[in-house]
Amino acid sequence: MQQQYLTIKQLTDAVKGTITPRMVRHYHALGLLSPAVRSTSNYRLYTRSDVQRLQRIVALKQQGFQLSHIRKLLETDADASPDALMATLQRQYLSVIQQIVRLRETASALEGLLGRDLSCQAVQAGALAQLRLLETQTEGQLEQLWDGWDAGAHTHPEAFGESLQHLLPDLGDRSEIEVDLLSKLVLACGDCSLLPFVKLSETAIKSAREALKNRCQIVADVPPVFAALDGTRLAHLGTSITTLIDNPHINAAAEAEQEFWHQREWFEKLLQLEKGCILVVGYAPSVLMAVCEAIANGQLQPALVIGMPIGFSHSPVAKRRLVRSGIPYITTVGTFGGGLLAAVALNALVESLIEKPNCHCHLRAVDS
Repeated sequence: MQQQYLTIKQLTDAVKGTITPRMVRHYHALGLLSPAVRSTSNYRLYTRSDVQRLQRIVALKQQGFQLSHIRKLLETDADASPDALMATLQRQYLSVIQQIVRLRETASALEGLLGRDLSCQAVQAGALAQLRLLETQTEGQLEQLWDGWDAGAHTHPEAFGESLQHLLPDLGDRSEIEVDLLSKLVLACGDCSLLPFVKLSETAIKSAREALKNRCQIVADVPPVFAALDGTRLAHLGTSITTLIDNPHINAAAEAEQEFWHQREWFEKLLQLEKGCILVVGYAPSVLMAVCEAIANGQLQPALVIGMPIGFSHSPVAKRRLVRSGIPYITTVGTFGGGLLAAVALNALVESLIEKPNCHCHLRAVDS
């Protein structure tokens, strides 16, 4: 049977998504796609195997892989052992981490200048003038420069709000309450790059405020998260606070994970939580997994889940399930998270409710 060929336009239509002929030509140039067969008029022609390969490229790119890494993955022999493939992926991972380190160093240098508050602006202006004239310096000389720029820091407390104004992206499309929440999360970890990884459902803030006004039950997954909650303000609102894994010896995510996994009593306790409660999960991925399972089975109906457990494999999975659960949520994509961030998220919502009980700036068009 004669081979049926596709034009480049038919190829992109078959793959769908946002792929364009220009991107296909770029993939040829990078070696991601093999050289195409040419028609008598010198047009590129493609087969169904090209469609499948391009679909793999698009799928891997959507998962966050860079094109150079995708090429290496696709070039790996299909018969290669899992160990060989894992070694290839590990080398790619270390390469990415090295890039992140270099970018983090650049970001730190910029933060050292842009993050100056008003009291340090004279120093900032002098530093910028010196940078424009900077020639090759030894490490010791550069340290002396920074020491000079930092000399006035001890004369006044840091104005965090002013610093954030210079470092955060434009949040003009966010409500005042959401901006306050995001700012507090950044300050809790000292990393402005956290912002794109924080995800809130459309009704998260509204649902949290209504639940808190109704004196809902607050449930922390482990004692350290419980300890980080603002007990004074929560008591003012009349809420009850409890810990799911009520073991005072739990001080690490790995301990929380094993405790919840091996002790059935904590899962049973989860199923007995009050309807309309707020869950604050900052340590164990298995807790968030169980929460999502109970929600799916109709055994748990929280008003809000703040899901920010620590972990490198189960944690991202648990967070994706939370996003699909249909329950209002606040989470951090991927491995970002931790008990402090989870507690800070709730504390920010509690503080905003007390200070601005009648504020409706958080309501979006979908709620009005």
